[in-house]
Amino acid sequence: MFENLQDRLGSILNGLTGRGALSEADVSAAMREVRRALLEADVALEVVKGFTDRVREKAVGAAVLKSIKPGQMVVKIVHDELVEMLGTDGVGVDLMAAAPVVIMMVGLQGSGKTTTTGKIAKRLTDREKKKVLMASLDTRRPAAQEQLRQLGVQTGIDTLPVIAGQSPTDIASRAVQAAKLGGHDVVILDTAGRTHIDEPLMIEMAEIKARSKPHEILLVADALTGQDAVNLARNFDERVGITGLVLTRMDGDGRGGAALSMRAVTGKPIKLIGVGEKMTELDEFHPRRIADRILGMGDIVSLVEKAAENIDAEKARAMAEKMAKGKFDLNDLAEQIKQMQAMGGMGGIMGMMPGMAGMKDKISAAGLDDKVFKRQLAIISSMTKAERANPDLLKHSRKKRIAAGSGTDASDINKLLKMHRQMADMMKAMGGKKGGGMMKQMMGGLASKMGLGGMGGGMGMPDLSKMDPKQLEALAKQAEAAGIKPGGLPGLGAGGLPGLGGPKLPGLGGGGFPGLPGLPKKK
Repeated sequence: MFENLQDRLGSILNGLTGRGALSEADVSAAMREVRRALLEADVALEVVKGFTDRVREKAVGAAVLKSIKPGQMVVKIVHDELVEMLGTDGVGVDLMAAAPVVIMMVGLQGSGKTTTTGKIAKRLTDREKKKVLMASLDTRRPAAQEQLRQLGVQTGIDTLPVIAGQSPTDIASRAVQAAKLGGHDVVILDTAGRTHIDEPLMIEMAEIKARSKPHEILLVADALTGQDAVNLARNFDERVGITGLVLTRMDGDGRGGAALSMRAVTGKPIKLIGVGEKMTELDEFHPRRIADRILGMGDIVSLVEKAAENIDAEKARAMAEKMAKGKFDLNDLAEQIKQMQAMGGMGGIMGMMPGMAGMKDKISAAGLDDKVFKRQLAIISSMTKAERANPDLLKHSRKKRIAAGSGTDASDINKLLKMHRQMADMMKAMGGKKGGGMMKQMMGGLASKMGLGGMGGGMGMPDLSKMDPKQLEALAKQAEAAGIKPGGLPGLGAGGLPGLGGPKLPGLGGGGFPGLPGLPKKK
């Protein structure tokens, strides 16, 4: 979503950080470029003007000009202003009200309201352990109520039975009553949309609001609509009164202007973002993390959270035990690739790793997209159990059979075996004989640097998979205070996320990507 903006801002700010001192003219020239970059990203003009004025005002102060590295100070000011523009703190869906808590979904037709209703219901059921009832108030769009019922069946969440001929306001009243009688904690009302904002729509929304008394009114907007989404948010807020925003299609190739403008224009927080089509692909919106990502600083906290969600603790433990013995077969490699796919694939992971944003293009140029990993899984699936456990068995005739079974050729199989050998060697080195080998030394180094040493011989590194986001962010700040810069965490650069059972990202070794075929090594 923010790739173009990230590239533009990155090159502008890199030009500033390379200089010893900055004049007012330098800052003004940079702000002109930042202004142009934001306007090209479809950010609302009033928002851009306010943003650049605030940054210029802070950046031209004497304290900045006399500092040792003024360029870095400007980057920090831009970062802080981005966070301010997006909303300082992440705000979740508020359920602090008497049950059943009514959530009303509003928005234009085609913005993804019904799917988002299902996603929120699933999120509240799985994470908050709430009993949720979904009700479709869309009596105009054919099969809208059936679509929500199907989502209910798919996710195992209750939906209000359809009674033909009822008006949207009557359905809203019946939904709240049914939720009370059924002992539901939350009732989500999926209202009808229109192709554009019109008076009957707004009157209907106001009537539903008066009848159901919702605690949350969430506006669902398509992140690809650009500045139109800002006008939409303003209109809905003035006429109905919204409590928060949900942006869909944040995984698309839009320019990100809606996300950057809507919070500033409405003053209402972006609460959730849709990052894919699956029912689980709905994330909380964290302004600081989004700002980090836009400025190419990575988002290690979200990466660790994603890893904790998608990585099976039992499998991770078994993998760690095998690693300790220096064993790593093709079954293990397949497991690593599957885990990486569950975490959003190569592109998703690269976008979150500090300092790695620029590597995406190099990886793509080397022909290393997620299709490569799908091909590798197909190759491993075409092998026998014995071949997966012992790759040395793979001679010419066996490779020929596997290539025919997986739709690949011998060179693909050889690349996979080379990748496996490199990873197996790395695992052996990390398993080590003396006191935990490389992995233990790296963990101990990171723990002692962060003031966590002396806990079980350097292995007192906290288990990140059991920490909540606030603890993770505190840990990241502690690391920064200890002089560990993003991208320079010992133990993250050498193949794994500490506390998650060893390496989780296939082939991501220290100083580069030794396990990935065809990628040039750093000089």
